[in-house]
Amino acid sequence: MIDAIAFKYRTGTPWMDLPECFGSWKGAHNRLRKWAADGTWEKVFTALLAQADAEGDLDWVVAVDSTIVRAHQHAAGARQRGPRSASQQTMPSVAPVVG
Repeated sequence: MIDAIAFKYRTGTPWMDLPECFGSWKGAHNRLRKWAADGTWEKVFTALLAQADAEGDLDWVVAVDSTIVRAHQHAAGARQRGPRSASQQTMPSVAPVVG
């Protein structure tokens, strides 16, 4: 079952296109859902991380590539809601006198 689930996520194939050598795609899908719901995957992941960390196999390095990081549209200089800063004083307009 684990090989079937790993194959599905590694290749991005739909569940129904899972090769027959892995058995029933419905069985693999149902097992994945059950293990996710009851916390089995979290327990396995935690145990594997602890083991790898104890053996010194983890390098806890985080890298962020700027080609995948995007700023929100409002980070590009759009006007923010709320009070304006003190440097932007608003002067009342003078209406022409109608006479």
